[in-house]
Amino acid sequence: MGSKRITLYDTTLRDGAQTVGISFSIHDKLRIAGALDRLNIDYIEGGWPGSNPKDDQFFVEIRKSKLHHAKIVAFGSTKRKNISCKNDKLLQALIASKAKIITIVAKTWDFHVVHALNISLEDNLRLIYDTVAYLKDRGLTVFLDAEHFFDGFIAKEDYSLKALLKALDAGVDMIVLCDTNGGTMPGAVQRIVENTVREIPVPIGVHFHNDAGVAVANSLAAVQAGAVSVQGTVNGYGERCGNTNLMTLIPNLVLKLGYRCSAQQSLVHLTKVSRLISETANMAHDERAPYVGDNTFAHKGGIHVSGLQKDTRTYEHVKPEQVGNRRKVLVSELSGKSNILFKAKEMGIELKNRVTLPAELLQKIKHLEDQGFQFEAAEGSFELLIREATGEYHPFFKLKGFRVISEMTGSKKLMCEATIKVEVNGREKHTAANGYGPVEALDNALRKALETFYPDIKEIQLSDYKVRVLNEKGGTGAAVRVLVDQKRNTEHWGTVGVSTDIIEASWQALVDGIEYMLFKKKKGK
Repeated sequence: MGSKRITLYDTTLRDGAQTVGISFSIHDKLRIAGALDRLNIDYIEGGWPGSNPKDDQFFVEIRKSKLHHAKIVAFGSTKRKNISCKNDKLLQALIASKAKIITIVAKTWDFHVVHALNISLEDNLRLIYDTVAYLKDRGLTVFLDAEHFFDGFIAKEDYSLKALLKALDAGVDMIVLCDTNGGTMPGAVQRIVENTVREIPVPIGVHFHNDAGVAVANSLAAVQAGAVSVQGTVNGYGERCGNTNLMTLIPNLVLKLGYRCSAQQSLVHLTKVSRLISETANMAHDERAPYVGDNTFAHKGGIHVSGLQKDTRTYEHVKPEQVGNRRKVLVSELSGKSNILFKAKEMGIELKNRVTLPAELLQKIKHLEDQGFQFEAAEGSFELLIREATGEYHPFFKLKGFRVISEMTGSKKLMCEATIKVEVNGREKHTAANGYGPVEALDNALRKALETFYPDIKEIQLSDYKVRVLNEKGGTGAAVRVLVDQKRNTEHWGTVGVSTDIIEASWQALVDGIEYMLFKKKKGK
């Protein structure tokens, strides 16, 4: 345990942007920078000026933003050989960015100097000294990213330390030890960081890639060995296997090891920021991620839920609220009556006085799950199940029948038409609608038929639709499970349907979704 202060350096906008599938716009980068600032991240690396127009524009636009805590950093490399600092275009682009802090990446592994840069070891030391000294002479704060430092230290310790000492002689403000290939183990990290902290009298930071799956563990080991700053990215984004995940690192530093950092003041916003940046990056959020996943505090087993009701410490190592997350109790074939009671209470339904109902509901749920139903991601269907059992919910309409016709047009586009007849309070409505697929056509026809009676249905949007084949050996006759997500304004809910007919399974899920919204509307929620 330690009480020293750790600074946090985020490189989502540069290293994180190298993730396969991520491409940030200027607007995205500014939005992310604002979110990181609200999380009280100390340093935000905005990009590499001179490498592309987007990064150049970011440094122009970010100067117009009013950041309350974070400092913006520009990233670049040492100057090129045989070119003066004054004539090195990338170095001049760093200065033109007007960032007050510059991070320079330099080779510290002799293997890379010789085989990647194709220069002598002495030439590399001169590049480091000249670059850092030039920037320091212009009144800038300079950090040095010691690329491949851990591999270099293991291969040729003296040379790696020489590279750091050159930067020290030139006035560097902080040296960051990088595990660029991401293959160093925590024990080696601790030993190397301890040694380097003894030898180098400036603040030491670390930067780990996650290729061996230990980036967060390595960062924690480094901090315990004397490092005072950690670089990482939101959600662990980065090239190959990614970087140190700051969303995991921060609560581990604060809640587990007792270190101080500015982000601890806004720890309750951690999950929100994590999800916001997933959305901005257009990446699926990792729902099993430590601290910030939707399933991080989800409980499925009946014994677990029973324990939670007595004391949450029985199955949770921290309180979800500390990191802005929430507890979820799931209902499944592994559930006990505790799950039913917990979920009902969560929905505002008191079942304790209904002696037999929880057990009856549990048996019904287990029977449905045996058929292929799944309620973990379909809480809308589950709530209707409970409300129907308590007599609170009655269907808002009756299906009199529907028909779906698919037709391949001359343009080789599949067009579908659905006709449907429903009854509401004794009144029938018969209508038809088209769609690009049978489910869309059916959804459109159902909405069209019901909008006469329930105009609020126009506000419902279908946000996700998933199909899962439950028995692959069943071939085309196999049962399928359809999960549907719908939303209205800021509310969203999931529903489920199961059948050997994909249209019928989709119908069940779509109807539950509409019935759920109508029920909530009726209850004034």
